[in-house]
Amino acid sequence: MRAERKLAKLLKVMAKPRIGHFWMLFVYPILGFLVLEFFLLLIWSYFLAPKLIKPNFGIISPLPYYLKLGQVLTTNLWLPDEKKVLKTDIPKPDIKAESYIAIDLSTNQILLEKNSRKRLPVASTLKIMTALVALERGDLNQMITISERAASVGEDTMGLSAGEKLTLEELLYGLLLPSGNDAAEAVAEGLAGRREVFINWMNSKVKELGLSDSYFINPSGLEEDNKSEFSTAYDLTVITFHALKYPKFREIVKTSDYVIPYSSAHKAFYLWTQTNLLKENPEVIGVKMGYTPSAGLCGVTLAQSQSHEILGVVLNSPNRREDIKNLLNYSLQVVGVPPPID
Repeated sequence: MRAERKLAKLLKVMAKPRIGHFWMLFVYPILGFLVLEFFLLLIWSYFLAPKLIKPNFGIISPLPYYLKLGQVLTTNLWLPDEKKVLKTDIPKPDIKAESYIAIDLSTNQILLEKNSRKRLPVASTLKIMTALVALERGDLNQMITISERAASVGEDTMGLSAGEKLTLEELLYGLLLPSGNDAAEAVAEGLAGRREVFINWMNSKVKELGLSDSYFINPSGLEEDNKSEFSTAYDLTVITFHALKYPKFREIVKTSDYVIPYSSAHKAFYLWTQTNLLKENPEVIGVKMGYTPSAGLCGVTLAQSQSHEILGVVLNSPNRREDIKNLLNYSLQVVGVPPPID
């Protein structure tokens, strides 16, 4: 009887609502579910997803695919202050381009600019972004099969044929030297599976770099009906700065001509650069020219002299060669280097 009374007393005590009941009924199950979900997510991210999902195909994500669970997206933003243009008594050159900018990469100092934040079409200079995304996401030795669609893209091409197979490195030479639109489409399809995914990567990269005045609709810079892409001279300097971090990009853009020999996978290709100042001036070491009717003549050029690297951009220029020459010579004079570009 004593035992029964004790049991009855215990049950009576337990029947009263207590804070512990709330924890047992609600808090502990929720915490247990969250812990279980966390461990399942770890297993998926580190063990299952890498084996079941190939990163270069499929998922549209605003973040690079190599970011793992728990990593925080941190980018060392490189954003020169366009309000702090170097002041000098040296007379400014007569540059006819609608927009331009020159930056000393050695000091991150803007030397000269006009309308550098104005949104304009930039033609094939956006292929610098195409190359940057490709180098970030791809493997230079990756083989890419050329589709009928990529091979049929017109205007400037490297001469690809449907069914050929080239490495990403070979396609980057075709992208940046003769400004191959076929190479641009092949790279986009080959790395992302669908060009729309690759374009999403390009626009995501814009945000990742801290930019807000660029938007791309294709990987080539060609005009498309009822669509418009744009960037700015300022944004192009930032994009190019990050592309120049890749030794392979520097190697390609300073190459005047390049031969891809015949193989069983493709025909031979002879490629040459559209950056005409590259062949005429040893100080010029890249980067990329562009033209469409709406964009006009555009150019991104890198010059090196002594300890200075000058990055210049001109957009919608009536005389691109003369504008770039004047921009670079003025910049070299400002930083104390004799202006040798002619």
